[in-house]
Amino acid sequence: MKAKTSFKPIGKYTVDEITVLEGLEPVRKRPGMYIGSTNSRGLHHLATEIIDNSVDEAIAGSAKNIYVIIEANNQLTVYDDGRGIPVEVHKKTGLSGLELTMTRLHAGAKFDNRAYQASGGLHGIGASAVNALSLGMKVEVIRKNKLYAQEYKRGKPQTKVLEKKVPKEKKDFYVFNSGTKTSFTYDPIIFKKNPKFSFKTIQKSLRERAYLVAGIFFHLYDQRSNNECHFYFEGGIKSLIKHLNKSKKVFHPVIYFQHQFEQDDDFPFPIGVEVALQYNESFTENIMSFANVINTPDGGTHLTGFRTALTKAVKDHALRQGILKGEKNGFAGEDLKEGLTAVIFVKMPASDIQFESQTKTKLNNAEAQSAVYNATKEALDVYFEEHPAETKKILAKVFLAAKARMAARAARDAVVRKGALEGMTLPGKLADCQESNPAKSELYIVEGDSAGGSAKQGRDRKFQAILPLGGKILNTERARLDKIINFEELKALIIALGMGIGETLNLEKLRYHRIIIMCDADVDGEHIVTLLLTFFYRHLKPIVDAGYLYVAMPPLYKIQSGKEICYAYNEEEKEKLTKKLKNYTLQRYKGLGEMNPNQLWETTMDPKNRTLKQVAIEEATQADQVFNMLMGEDVPPRKRFIQTHAKLATLDI
Repeated sequence: MKAKTSFKPIGKYTVDEITVLEGLEPVRKRPGMYIGSTNSRGLHHLATEIIDNSVDEAIAGSAKNIYVIIEANNQLTVYDDGRGIPVEVHKKTGLSGLELTMTRLHAGAKFDNRAYQASGGLHGIGASAVNALSLGMKVEVIRKNKLYAQEYKRGKPQTKVLEKKVPKEKKDFYVFNSGTKTSFTYDPIIFKKNPKFSFKTIQKSLRERAYLVAGIFFHLYDQRSNNECHFYFEGGIKSLIKHLNKSKKVFHPVIYFQHQFEQDDDFPFPIGVEVALQYNESFTENIMSFANVINTPDGGTHLTGFRTALTKAVKDHALRQGILKGEKNGFAGEDLKEGLTAVIFVKMPASDIQFESQTKTKLNNAEAQSAVYNATKEALDVYFEEHPAETKKILAKVFLAAKARMAARAARDAVVRKGALEGMTLPGKLADCQESNPAKSELYIVEGDSAGGSAKQGRDRKFQAILPLGGKILNTERARLDKIINFEELKALIIALGMGIGETLNLEKLRYHRIIIMCDADVDGEHIVTLLLTFFYRHLKPIVDAGYLYVAMPPLYKIQSGKEICYAYNEEEKEKLTKKLKNYTLQRYKGLGEMNPNQLWETTMDPKNRTLKQVAIEEATQADQVFNMLMGEDVPPRKRFIQTHAKLATLDI
């Protein structure tokens, strides 16, 4: 079945559809309220607001092409072949529709269902908020083969809306008969750290939207590096599921369904629901949820409706088949998470959609929960009856997860009875710090007893704790919780962190807000780092999401010339330093244990001098696939990766 957008082009799009609520000054005074932050994430929120205006035109059935250009001067340009922003004079304000949309907060055509039935924009503040936070912005509009333009500085128009001649050389935006082109440069007064547009971040955003709005061409160009990419998917979210599961063994074809709920007594406005799901052999869950093409990473009511319906449908089928006798020895909702990949996509009028905040990370509409629940329960009831073989595999996966959960709980309870996981007895090898405030405390996870001894002697015991690990730890990519808890080194780490694991995980109980992996700068050290990153990503992901996980960067070389001692952290630094010095001695550190406590403090542990890499996951899907490929049981994909990248490796022989 071909996935299509549920909404058809409706109504007219003229200046009379624009409603005015208030001005722009609040955006500059409190930018975080509107874009979340003024760092790189906030900058890309600006890009998303402008891009989604074009996506809204695609959802409305008016645009077929969306172009995004990252220019060399860190300017972003977005244009489409939609209807073009209205430029006629607005009766109530006497302003052009274009100026009104770009300079007034809460001015837009998304407050009722006449011009947009489903929209990514919320309350029409998107373009005007971007304008308010931009050093400069230029908007060009083509309507009825006429070109109009207006420029702005920090949200204020520099001219009236001007009618211009369409360039004789018809190319790029000017080949279209209608559309909107927006270019903006962010204001360095607001974005003080001078963030840069990321090709990968925008690429991910466009790919998501291409999956959601099937049949639309998305084009991305980066003039800084001459990179480009293009997306077009006919399969919609079914194609997205296949992409998410491309490196995994799956149990069944993608289950896909959609339903359009019309306005009636049950729903005060129309709601479209699209869902696709597929189980694979992994132990992890990968669910993406969207509301009007906006990714909602914190989920919300639509995700709640899906989870409740999935649990009820599986349980009802198991009872009908006699697999479950009542509720005893059954399964819980969490047992349905193992190996589940799903996409939940709801579409509703922009005037009725409710997000938790302007950053749009969580959906709050109760109507969405009811709609997704009803659509999912009905569709899965039918699927389970019509596909007994596939359903049997899903049930086997669920009951295996339930069995493992109960075994893990028994193992954990045995440890808890001894008082370990509750923090009553910290591991003996942990050298704890004196500070009790987690925000001021840090834990070094150190490879080996030798390095652990140096770290314990060299640390600042006021705020630095040391936990040595003996050798390589368990590969947790495919390990269940009971096996992890029984592995001594990992159990010691879990106890030291104090936040529990699995069902008991509570980030608020974390004892350190800076967790630093410190291993030797060799192949074995890098392997241990990879094993630890796998453990944190798969089983303690809230630590990574909160930005609490770091990797220490110890020096590779000690360079001494007379009494002068320098440290080089990579080959480039070594070359620069040795060119400046004559008659020097060079020492290559093979391990942390080769450094005395003072050297380890000066180079790797002193906050004034050390270099730490913060572990962040901007592309969760790619990270999931990489961990699965490198650390999973499937050998062929890993072999292909090694063969492809072998020539790029730097050998330390």
